[in-house]
Amino acid sequence: MESRRRFSHRITVQECDIDSLGHVNNTVYLRYIEDCVTAHAQSVGMSLSRLRQLGVVPVVHRHTITYHRPAHLGEELEVSTEIVNFSSFRATRHNRIVRAGVLLVSCETDWVWIDPLRQRPKSAPLEVQEAFGLA
Repeated sequence: MESRRRFSHRITVQECDIDSLGHVNNTVYLRYIEDCVTAHAQSVGMSLSRLRQLGVVPVVHRHTITYHRPAHLGEELEVSTEIVNFSSFRATRHNRIVRAGVLLVSCETDWVWIDPLRQRPKSAPLEVQEAFGLA
């Protein structure tokens, strides 16, 4: 069984993703990554509504992104994410976007867990850690 720390899915580049230069707009890659992270959380039972019930949600602290090659309309891309570091208040993910084995984008994202009501850092509950195979 594949580790619950990793997740990937495939997407097809849509017309609305393309910028005036004829390739995927740089900001769209971040949406692809965030959509993958959301799908990963849902796949282990940690939807945003479930996280809110647990009193904690992740928010992005920092993206460090490198654009290696462009993607174009109609291309199929694999978007992957992996939790590579976890502490009670933070998580770091390595994210990749690949087309036919060729790396297009690499991105490291630092997330902070917060209390959604108080908007303050909060330790992730054990249930969250267990869901992602981190406990």
